[in-house]
Amino acid sequence: MAAVSRLSLTDFRSYASASLEPAPGFVLLYGENGAGKTNLLEAVSMLAPGRGLRGATLSAMGRLGGSGGWAVAATLSPLPHAGGVGGGPVESPLSGEQSLPPTPSREREGEVRLGTGTLAASPERRQVRINGAPASVNSLSEWLSVLWLTPAMDRLFTGSAGERRRFLDRLVLALEPSHAHHASRYEAAMRARNKLLAEARPDEAWLASLELAMAEHGAAGTEARSRTVAALAERLAGVRDDEFPRAEIALEGSQDGDLARTLKANRSRDAAAGRTTEGPHRTDLLVVHRAKQIPAASASTGEQKALLLGLVLAHAELVTERRGEPPILLLDEVAAHLDPKRRAALFSRLEGRGQVWMTATEAALFEGIGGAARFHVTPGTANPA
Repeated sequence: MAAVSRLSLTDFRSYASASLEPAPGFVLLYGENGAGKTNLLEAVSMLAPGRGLRGATLSAMGRLGGSGGWAVAATLSPLPHAGGVGGGPVESPLSGEQSLPPTPSREREGEVRLGTGTLAASPERRQVRINGAPASVNSLSEWLSVLWLTPAMDRLFTGSAGERRRFLDRLVLALEPSHAHHASRYEAAMRARNKLLAEARPDEAWLASLELAMAEHGAAGTEARSRTVAALAERLAGVRDDEFPRAEIALEGSQDGDLARTLKANRSRDAAAGRTTEGPHRTDLLVVHRAKQIPAASASTGEQKALLLGLVLAHAELVTERRGEPPILLLDEVAAHLDPKRRAALFSRLEGRGQVWMTATEAALFEGIGGAARFHVTPGTANPA
């Protein structure tokens, strides 16, 4: 893993064209509401598998009035302690044309170029290039680990199990990149099975094949989730209960036994329901406020935010320990929701822990952070401050 040393956007959200050269540590974005700060974080989140921090459709990410396609490209450079080479401008990996970047003629030692986007002719088909060569979306996780916190996630503990499951899978992916492969294969097989069950006379052999695929990839996904939850629970147990209260976490609803047999037995019920009623896609992440021994959903709004932040920080430290490099953290409007004591504790805990992108409406909210790259964001632009 590494840090983003150059980020380029073309027709992405509110940006017709933009290019930033962030620092390997704190990257601080400030500006008025609606200026486009979160759009920059979303662009970074698209350098990993999945639908980004907003969970939006690919077509929704294109700029209104743009070409119909969009592109996000980045140069990754090794973090300083990993022997990175510094200095000097880098050729932009984007052209003003369609969505995916051309290959630059040269690159510095240790650098990796990532590009992702869509073409106007296929706005819901995502393309990826790594060092100029076509690659799969899931292969992005081998190069970069990205975690984020957004205001929308304040409702994580009171929201749906699906939201918590997606949050959990992002944590798993940061530790085990192969999880993306098993998750996507499981989902694809499940969609095909649901479609097949809607037919008057579904092909029994094809159903059995899909159910075996769901069982295989579902078991791998469940095991990865279990390993991540166990490792994170162990790490949380050793964290001090100070500014960020400790959470106890566990999995609920994991599929035990022979999933293929269960799916076969449930065919009639699933056909009537129009969905698969049992399986690892029904798993939930249980979170408890350790000190008070109450469900996180029953804690105060402030406690829920602190619990979530504590979870993400502990997980980032776990990723650093397991993978040898810290993940990139995207923290959207987090500082504004913390009191001065917790804000100072957050900045202290993040210092020297890799690249951290943060947004705020006022530069004053970043007081106490030194050695950072600061950008003043206005509609369509992000200028060094």
